[in-house]
Amino acid sequence: MSKETKEEATDSLVEEQTDVNETIETDSYEELLEKKDNLEKLLLRATADLDNAIKRTSSEVDKAHKYGVERLLNELLPVVDNLEHALEKLSDDASKEDKEGIELTLKSFESALDKFGMRPIYPENEQFNPEKHEAVSVVPDEGKDDGLVGEIFQRGWELHNRILRPARVTVIKN
Repeated sequence: MSKETKEEATDSLVEEQTDVNETIETDSYEELLEKKDNLEKLLLRATADLDNAIKRTSSEVDKAHKYGVERLLNELLPVVDNLEHALEKLSDDASKEDKEGIELTLKSFESALDKFGMRPIYPENEQFNPEKHEAVSVVPDEGKDDGLVGEIFQRGWELHNRILRPARVTVIKN
């Protein structure tokens, strides 16, 4: 081979080697970009998952604070009912002090329940609502519209808009 042919062959090999190196570097660079993009997506997803977990946990803690006393308050409702019945059944010859004592105790209980977010459901002259009322019976009453609550047998209770016990009522039906 002549000197020129050797130089041309060498130049050709150098060019091919350069092309191969550039291809390898390009592939390697593209792979790195792809890995970077994948890692950014994973990071974004992980950040979103963490934010969602924090929000969900915060919501659950709020609900636990809000409704954590629900079981205790449910156990106290019969006490309130008994005080109401005691007032209703108090005989005429009972002393004024006895009546006032029961009334004060009942008011004190109701005040304590109110502090925890308990509200009575006393649906006088309201439309019957099956979410808040339990129909005990249906009664006719010409003076009132159909679907209104008639007599209230037992008032209901709700805790922060969650019904603990529906009011037991009669419903007007003509």
